[in-house]
Amino acid sequence: MRAVNPYLNFPGTTEDAFLFYRSVFGGEFAMLQRFKDTPEKDRVPAYEQDKIMHIALPIGNGTVLMGTDALESMGQHVSIGNNFHLSISTESEDEAKTLFAALSAGGKVTIPLDKMFWGAYFGMCTDKFNVQWMVSYDENYQST
Repeated sequence: MRAVNPYLNFPGTTEDAFLFYRSVFGGEFAMLQRFKDTPEKDRVPAYEQDKIMHIALPIGNGTVLMGTDALESMGQHVSIGNNFHLSISTESEDEAKTLFAALSAGGKVTIPLDKMFWGAYFGMCTDKFNVQWMVSYDENYQST
């Protein structure tokens, strides 16, 4: 396993939150992608196009704080308990499959493991203890 990182969900306030976190931890964003810049843009109303689909802020020792805007227009609702995921970056697709199968056993698969438009092999699940996980293998992954 390469890394486990926190992935935060916000109700449309990701940009404000991450500007705050950058002021606290310093550094620069390793990634900032808005919904309008993705293949999903046609599914997002015009008033949400500038919301954050994915942002990443390295905060030291290989840890990356990541986040997204959970959009109500896409049926997403943020509340205490579903406002974060643990994001696992694996060393291989096989490791991703093994960990995903184990974590999702007795739980719920939210997004099945598959190749995504950004190039990673990725899936999301909630384990039997209601902890949300993201599992990803990206051959272009670079730890910071």
